[in-house]
Amino acid sequence: MEKKFYVYILQTIDDKLYCGYTDDVQKRFEAHINGIGAKFTKAHKPLKILYNKEFSTKSEAMKEEYRIKHLTRSQKLELIKNSLK
Repeated sequence: MEKKFYVYILQTIDDKLYCGYTDDVQKRFEAHINGIGAKFTKAHKPLKILYNKEFSTKSEAMKEEYRIKHLTRSQKLELIKNSLK
């Protein structure tokens, strides 16, 4: 079975957005909730996963994470909205 990688966007309890990449979205989300994820999510507790997209390589996922992190908040919200269509 080929390993997959994902880019995800979380919403925090104080309505901030956090973007990351992983090979297991649910496991990574649980790590964020338990305070062992990123430094950002220790200070801003995760509420829910708003977006995730699958990639076949880690490199592709990391490039997309980088791209998303440079979007404005409104552009990120538009990306999330378009993914639900």
